[in-house]
Amino acid sequence: MTRFAPADSLWAATAPQPPKTLPLEASAKADVAIIGAGFTGLSAALHLAQKGVSVIVLEAMEIGHGGSGRNKGLVNAGMWVLPDDLPATLGAPHGERLLNLLGDAPSLVYELVARHHMQCEAIRNGTLHLAADKSGLEQLRIRAAQWQSRQAPVELLGAGETARLTGTNAYAGALLDRRAGTIQPLAYARELARAAIEAGATVHTLTPALEVRRKGTDWCVKTPAGDVTAHKIIAATNAYTTNLWPELRAELVFLPYFNFATEPLPASLGNTILPEGHGAWDTKKVLTSFRKDQTGRFIFGSVGMLEGMDARVHALWARRRMEKLFPQLKGIGFQKSWYGMIGMTDDHLPRFHQLDENIFGFSGYNGRGIAPGTVFGRVLADFATDRISAAELPLPVTEPRPQKLRNIQEAGIRHGASALHLMRSFI
Repeated sequence: MTRFAPADSLWAATAPQPPKTLPLEASAKADVAIIGAGFTGLSAALHLAQKGVSVIVLEAMEIGHGGSGRNKGLVNAGMWVLPDDLPATLGAPHGERLLNLLGDAPSLVYELVARHHMQCEAIRNGTLHLAADKSGLEQLRIRAAQWQSRQAPVELLGAGETARLTGTNAYAGALLDRRAGTIQPLAYARELARAAIEAGATVHTLTPALEVRRKGTDWCVKTPAGDVTAHKIIAATNAYTTNLWPELRAELVFLPYFNFATEPLPASLGNTILPEGHGAWDTKKVLTSFRKDQTGRFIFGSVGMLEGMDARVHALWARRRMEKLFPQLKGIGFQKSWYGMIGMTDDHLPRFHQLDENIFGFSGYNGRGIAPGTVFGRVLADFATDRISAAELPLPVTEPRPQKLRNIQEAGIRHGASALHLMRSFI
């Protein structure tokens, strides 16, 4: 979805300027063409360029325009699926392989930030998954035990320590995951692009890929004013896939997610909320998330679109819910608001697709885009250069499978979230 521009977001207001890029206006050649300049495409471009591979990235809008520039900025490990369920769902060896890859995925993010001196507010001191009730606490207890059995640095906190680290007594406990952290997501995308360009990649923005067709043993990607001929193509559009490969869109149910950001809080007030700078979200089905940025703005979010009447409903709910959790924020206004789309698969796991000979990519990140997108980009670079085979991938090669009643599911999510937030605004 592109109607609600990321320029309205806090991230666009505080990110460093992107590297200079231009639309493609000629014919060009590369070993690999990448469609999409988000975390996955830019990570793939960086790792390919570092291997001496010629690579061209085509982005229909601007760097990080899609989910990469619209999300919360939590650099989480793993997926929503419980650790023990991954091997059970995917089988061996893919389940354990994906679990190990994503369990350590934040490390690659922070290694790249340090190596390339990225200015993106990167903080790695853990995230808090908050138990909204007794049922949520039991869910977190199971998750903690499964990660601890794999020697992951996670800890189940009691209500008292959770209150100390959040600044609210609303939660029964929390799972502290020290592998994780926070980042300014649009800044990270722009800095990934800068690093990729410095390594030798070419990035063209405002250059939608209109058509992909055969050209001998290569592929030709047609754009409005030019074309790129490449031997291999990486599809890195995920939930923001449009005209190309509609089968990718068909297997994803869109879950809209919004964020509101306050004015910078005075230190005396900001220090009472998330005093150690963690990012947090709760166990409710229609969840609530919150964090702060480096200027002390409080960022509060949940499921829903900021369009039409929905925008008013969610804004009312966000203010009242924020003040209920943190009474000290009463009267603090929101300065920025934005939303984006999360692509949800039917089993909440990502997919790897071979869309045609030498055309491939990952999709379906289910709300975990930053760390998985970064490591999947590296995997795609290895696969494109034959450093790993299809049998060594972290996911099996599958055909896209459309979700049944997708439009009805998406309407239910949108209107259900609005109805729930409207009801809770007056409770």
